Amino acid sequence: MANQDEKSTSGMSLGDYLRNLRDTRRMTLREVEQASGVSNAYLSQLENGKLKKPSPHILHKLSGVFGVPYEKLMEKAGYLDPKPVRQEKSRRRGRLPTFAPEDLTPEEEEELLRYLAFLRSRKK
Repeated sequence: MANQDEKSTSGMSLGDYLRNLRDTRRMTLREVEQASGVSNAYLSQLENGKLKKPSPHILHKLSGVFGVPYEKLMEKAGYLDPKPVRQEKSRRRGRLPTFAPEDLTPEEEEELLRYLAFLRSRKK
């Protein structure tokens, strides 16, 4: 499940998200400029929505300054599709998913886990 920060920022535009990050860190545009090398005028245009799709290079710089995943900024800018939110944690761990030629259905996964339990019980 998504954490609280992801839920509260999921509908924000890139500009609003960047402004929120800056405000949360109590940074001025000038401070972000000094830390990233991106001009404060450019940052202002991003935050105000006048620029909607900055280059990935700019987003990479900003991800480092704000300490957020680069992929998150790429999603907000429209370069990447948002990751689907999982409703429950997968029980699959280890190497089973690695060797499956395609995603397993829940029924297949359950059956494999039962079979694995059977095999392990025979070893005892």
